[in-house]
Amino acid sequence: MSKPNFDDIYMDLAVNLAKKSHCIKAHVGAVLTKDTRIISIGYNGPPAGTHNCDEEFPEHGCERDSKGSCSLALHAEQNAILYAAKNGASMEGATIYVTLSPCIACARIIYSMKISKVIFKDSYAQYKGIPKDEGVEFLKKFGVEVIQYQGSLER
Repeated sequence: MSKPNFDDIYMDLAVNLAKKSHCIKAHVGAVLTKDTRIISIGYNGPPAGTHNCDEEFPEHGCERDSKGSCSLALHAEQNAILYAAKNGASMEGATIYVTLSPCIACARIIYSMKISKVIFKDSYAQYKGIPKDEGVEFLKKFGVEVIQYQGSLER
């Protein structure tokens, strides 16, 4: 039996973290790593201690903002980055694994924190039905390596 590589391990973890999401619309997970070590994890949903949308708003989820997005949720990348920052972890040169490619807002945060690589499983643009992955384009334009995951997840 061959040993899995770190990309497969971390993406598998991101997929499993997504299952923790309380969001009605989407389940997204993220794993922030540096030098083959996990420095933080996250999944999408409202800030800790506020709401659990699937429990408080089970029929429709939370209110939508003017763009049709969740008004309460933090994205998985945001949760992972915020937790790492709160605990003083350096993110410069880190890699983030995420089950959905970063939106433009998350891309700006990823770039600002000097995360150097993003590996994503599925396209945010396809999920949202928009013409392009603005976050991916932004990151690539400013020198962040962005790769769509092509590995094999354990089932």
